[in-house]
Amino acid sequence: MLLAERAPADARILVLGAGGGLELKAFAEMQSAWHFDGVDPSAEMLDLARTTLGPMTPLVRLHEGYIDSAPIGPFDGATCLLTLHFLPPAERLGTLKEIHLRLKPGCPLVVAHHSFPSEDPVRDRWLARNAAFAAASGVPMAQAEGSIAAIKERLPVLSPQQDADLLREAGFTDIELFYCAFTFKGWVARRP
Repeated sequence: MLLAERAPADARILVLGAGGGLELKAFAEMQSAWHFDGVDPSAEMLDLARTTLGPMTPLVRLHEGYIDSAPIGPFDGATCLLTLHFLPPAERLGTLKEIHLRLKPGCPLVVAHHSFPSEDPVRDRWLARNAAFAAASGVPMAQAEGSIAAIKERLPVLSPQQDADLLREAGFTDIELFYCAFTFKGWVARRP
């Protein structure tokens, strides 16, 4: 929906962090005239994406690697969902700049990932809330609580303000928060 606000009927969309193809499949089902370039560093996940896409595979070109493996475009929109929180700030900024370079002027970027304050005790409160929500949604309590330590140890999470600042520093404008659920935030931004 956020991409379709600005993308033409025959849009070409970059999907960074394509994973197993669920996002690509949802986009292709909703916009059958669009074409997609999906990028992911895992060959196994891209194989799964091909299976997931099934008859929609002709709408998608898959690329193994990171942003530097993505075609230069230009694209009518881009997404980066549940990916940026794995990148340290400098690498995250570099990735955002590379996405920016690949978009046509006026086109949108949609990002969503973990984003919450990093200072104690606020960080721990938000992680506990996130785990409690996961447990209430059916995730086994031990697994939900285990996610707290995993996020702390493995993810270089930034605050929502820092994330918005990086989007701005990468050259994006019209940055709007569209999603907020416990530790997850999502923004839509535009290349001017």
